[in-house]
Amino acid sequence: MFGTFLERLKKGTMLCDGAMGTLLYMRGVSYERSFDEQNISNPKIVQNVHRDYIKAGAEIIETNTFGANGVRLKNFGLEDKVGEINIKGAKIAREAREIEGRDVFVAGSIGPVGKPLAPLGELSEKEALEVFQKQAEALLEGGVDLFIVETFSDLLEIKQAVLAIRNICQLPIIASMTFDEDGKTFLGYSPEEVADKLSNLGVEIIGANCSVGPQKMLDVVGHLRKATNRMISVQPNAGVPRYVDGRFIYLSSPEYFAQYAKEYIKSGANIIGGCCGTTPEYIKALSKMLEDIKTGTAPEEKTYITVEERIKEEEPTEWEEEKISEFARKLGKEFVVSVEVDPPKGINTEKILKNVEKLKQIGVNAINIADSPMARVRMSCVSLAYLIKQKIGIETILHLTCRDRNLMGLQSDLLGVHALGIHNILAVTGDPPVLGDYPQATAVYDVDSIGLVKIINKLNQGTDWAGNSIGSPTFFCVGVAVNPTADDLKKEIDRFEKKVEAGADFAFTQPLYDLKILKQFLQEVSHVKIPLFLGVLPLRSYKHTEFLHYEVPGINIPEKIRERMKRAKDRSYQVGTSVAKEMMEQAKGMVDGVYLMPSFGRFEMISEVLEGFIPSRTTIFNK
Repeated sequence: MFGTFLERLKKGTMLCDGAMGTLLYMRGVSYERSFDEQNISNPKIVQNVHRDYIKAGAEIIETNTFGANGVRLKNFGLEDKVGEINIKGAKIAREAREIEGRDVFVAGSIGPVGKPLAPLGELSEKEALEVFQKQAEALLEGGVDLFIVETFSDLLEIKQAVLAIRNICQLPIIASMTFDEDGKTFLGYSPEEVADKLSNLGVEIIGANCSVGPQKMLDVVGHLRKATNRMISVQPNAGVPRYVDGRFIYLSSPEYFAQYAKEYIKSGANIIGGCCGTTPEYIKALSKMLEDIKTGTAPEEKTYITVEERIKEEEPTEWEEEKISEFARKLGKEFVVSVEVDPPKGINTEKILKNVEKLKQIGVNAINIADSPMARVRMSCVSLAYLIKQKIGIETILHLTCRDRNLMGLQSDLLGVHALGIHNILAVTGDPPVLGDYPQATAVYDVDSIGLVKIINKLNQGTDWAGNSIGSPTFFCVGVAVNPTADDLKKEIDRFEKKVEAGADFAFTQPLYDLKILKQFLQEVSHVKIPLFLGVLPLRSYKHTEFLHYEVPGINIPEKIRERMKRAKDRSYQVGTSVAKEMMEQAKGMVDGVYLMPSFGRFEMISEVLEGFIPSRTTIFNK
């Protein structure tokens, strides 16, 4: 060994490994099984993951014990195996180090207990402390060199994990919390608050890991660095995963991921690694980038900006029972413009309603309201749709996911929203909870989007799914999503056809930036006779463009547009607006409408994109 961990860390940036669960999953271990238990039943597969990361250049490897506490293991009937699983996990990592013969440090991984602490949950701080201490004692017995407590969102909980370790030893601790897209933890803690609290706990390294990809994590690192003199660790996800054929696929390439190493170091990171979706290929790319930085051969052309620089801020109508919506009457007869609005994370709707009023004034026909997108908690989309209908008087298209409601709940909600006068529904399957704020939450998925369209069609015929009469039929206009850039286009078209057969009335595409792809897709589905809306997400900057292309599932931006945004520099906002307008103008004769999605809630950009596109449009948004 080249000295203690902290002695090595003081000499320069260290490289941590990547995801353990991702590799175990890719190599055949299902999510229904305990990954931690593999230390006992299949130690070879765990050891091979460690060895692959060591070969890739990792100087720190984490034990396969993230969920090996008594609370989480109880879900698998393994609560009596806490000691054995953790001791074995540490020994497997140490054996991998010996086999590879490399100077590598073994970090004992400890994750959250898996249940909220009081007062939100029933588990007390004392009970959590006991849970963490039992796990830490076993890892210490197994021979770890340091501890990493990671992916926490609650400062009270991570405090108990740190205290548990300090009760038994003085080994170095990396205390890492997970931050959302808004730069705060799920419970609302800012990086500055996290840095202050963790510094006072005496941990040696403060970190950020999981939840977001490399671009958004950069801002968190900068805030942490300004708020503390402790060393900093950063381990982002490989972007946002796409759920394909029952498996999670991450889109960011190892090369894209590694590009951020230099900026992480500039921002003050001392340890760099990966979290969900990263593999030995990502760590190998990071290792090469770190070596290039040392030798002065790393490319200088990439530039990055912070979130602040990217954003720089951010009476009842009548309703007749048996009448189709105004939106439905326009479908296929007029060119329709819809804009997506996300419900607020809290209870204040004032800003959203003001923006919707302005959208109505510039000629937008309908407002799409998402249903807790990315499995992150937001206000009920039904409540916001009702408020918009009542206060603004513009048509709404309600996104309804199958994730959170069983077969009975879906039908009850549909009957309720119809009674509120909300007749336009976009049927979506919904992002799995594992991607969002509550990864431990249970997804329902009694049906998928195809099944939901069938249910709505039955209601429109006057019966529920079981064939029971509901009295008068509903008059829902139901839409579906389709992705012309899908990796398996044949399968995507097959599902699209089934959605139409089930009774879909219209379709929205994922954001598109290539007219050629749209033309090819329209040729492939020329036999499908329902109105199609083009998805348009205006690009705000080169960094925004890269983020969408590499880190957001379902979005593919052609290289020529990425280069165009890169060359634009200070004019990237204007160029992004032009790209969106060009795509809309070129596609106008091919589609029945456009579905606009404002980035970061910047509705003034939507106004500029629509300038000249909607003849009566007036500029009423302020930049």
